[in-house]
Amino acid sequence: MFIKDFLDDLKEDKIKIYVDMDGVIVDFDVGNPFGYDKKRPLYTSIDKLKKLSEEERYELHILSICRMKEGFEEKNSWLDKFAPFFKKENRHIIVRELNGFKESSKLKQEFVTNIERDGSKIVIIDDDIKVIRDILEKNEDVLILKDTALVD
Repeated sequence: MFIKDFLDDLKEDKIKIYVDMDGVIVDFDVGNPFGYDKKRPLYTSIDKLKKLSEEERYELHILSICRMKEGFEEKNSWLDKFAPFFKKENRHIIVRELNGFKESSKLKQEFVTNIERDGSKIVIIDDDIKVIRDILEKNEDVLILKDTALVD
């Protein structure tokens, strides 16, 4: 499994992994931000992340954006059903409506910039190249993996 081999090569004792939802563990449905409970889970990615969650060395987090307040509960309910191994306290779902409808990539950039640096290696898994570029612009210390790292 590529992601496991990649992470095992890192020498840090603790690795915090922040995973996007849409397009990474949930089938991305362009133009339909609602009805999250009907979105298809990407089981290959979910199964690999579940295996990582079982190891003490890895701390898994969700880092996702939703447009409106309703999306917050919808995404949490989806996680409860399909990926409950993501602890509630490790679910960071940012609501654009409550943040002046700021760009998703900028909201994620700010979030990652403010993650407490406690000696853990920070890994971000996302599928959006703009998000990746914006995060790296202000966070040279994080490792970024595309969603394809979960495929094989």
